[in-house]
Amino acid sequence: MAQNLAPPLKEQSADPQRLTPAGRRAVFAAVLGTVIEWYDYALYGAAAGLVIAPLFFSDAVASAGAMMAFATFAVGFVARPLGGVIVGHIGDKYGRRPAMMLTIILMGVATVGVGLLPTSIAIGAAAPLLLVVLRLLQGFGAGAELAGAMTLVAEFAPPKRRGFYTSLVLSTPPAGIALATFAFFAVSSMGTDALLGWAWRIPFLFSAVLFFLALYIRNRLEETPEYSAAIKKAENERTKTRLPLRDVLARDWRQVIVGFFSITGHNAMNYILAVYALTLMTSPAVGLDKPAALLAVTLGSLVSVVLTPVGGWMSDRFGAPRVLLFGSLMGAALAYPIFALLSAGDFALAFTAIALGYGLVIPATSGAQGAFLTNLFPPQRRLSGIGLARETNGALVAGLSPLIAAALVTAADGQTYLAAGYLLACCLASAIAVAASNRLRTNR
Repeated sequence: MAQNLAPPLKEQSADPQRLTPAGRRAVFAAVLGTVIEWYDYALYGAAAGLVIAPLFFSDAVASAGAMMAFATFAVGFVARPLGGVIVGHIGDKYGRRPAMMLTIILMGVATVGVGLLPTSIAIGAAAPLLLVVLRLLQGFGAGAELAGAMTLVAEFAPPKRRGFYTSLVLSTPPAGIALATFAFFAVSSMGTDALLGWAWRIPFLFSAVLFFLALYIRNRLEETPEYSAAIKKAENERTKTRLPLRDVLARDWRQVIVGFFSITGHNAMNYILAVYALTLMTSPAVGLDKPAALLAVTLGSLVSVVLTPVGGWMSDRFGAPRVLLFGSLMGAALAYPIFALLSAGDFALAFTAIALGYGLVIPATSGAQGAFLTNLFPPQRRLSGIGLARETNGALVAGLSPLIAAALVTAADGQTYLAAGYLLACCLASAIAVAASNRLRTNR
């Protein structure tokens, strides 16, 4: 096993609060990869709300087709825990760089593949089957992408600025969401016939440009100093971990549970705003047109890009648990107002709803999340631990939240109070988990 475990001396920074050149490259590679991950996922989320049903479930009635479209969105999250575990094992055993290379390759191949996929009109039932296969591959690749990006940056960052630097990575998901929704906003302006005929493929195929750029950048990454030091120490003491996941389950299971629930509110809020909100706003009961709904999500999500680093700075200043707790409680308080505003059928109110979630809740939960999760686990098991906690939550909460929200609105005859109650419960679960984390022995 050949690794460059020791960073070059020339990469050391004279100022312990500043990144080394290798650290800056790591931040750029992590940010770009995270943009691609969330572009891919939000892209499919936007497609699920607008074109997947008529293209791949054309024989189903409208409501059933929408449910099946959201089900295929959720399928991508089913594979994420497996990807998080396997890629996390690679990252903890063989290094962060090979893990990060693998995730970007899998995501790029799957997303471009969706853009090239024939529809059900062309190949019948094989179309949704192939769509599910590509979603599973995309989910597997994304399973450790954000966990790996957070870990990579945290291990290069000065300890007292871990929150800020990881928040730069976590500020980029809204950028990916905004890029994806803008892409669909642009192609939807061509008209319904063009959108359903060929234009829907353009945003998926554009992912290839981002993919090759990220692949080039990641090929130049070095191993993180903290991981290198931990592996060298373990080899000297002959305590090197053979199966990081086994040790996580044996020694860090409480941290996994806390990590899982700590981001439940964040994931529910994020995916309801990014995915389900489009369907709700464009439903006959609400009546907002598709371009206006896409524009509301695009502009509203950009608020978080600017404010998430502020959340990261606050986590360094006041502590990641306190900031994450604040964000979770704020999400609980805003659950019902956000759904009420989304249901008003007015662009300004819809934008306000998205901006409230992405301006008050997500900056706090994203800004503090990186430092909170990385501080839960030691370096030699960190990627496995974060991957297991984050991606299990991704499968059970993030991926299912749009589907759950849609089902609850249907069950309530078009009313949103049950869906808002679900979002409230998710945010309160996160608040309880973060409060309970004080009893854990962490690395903070």
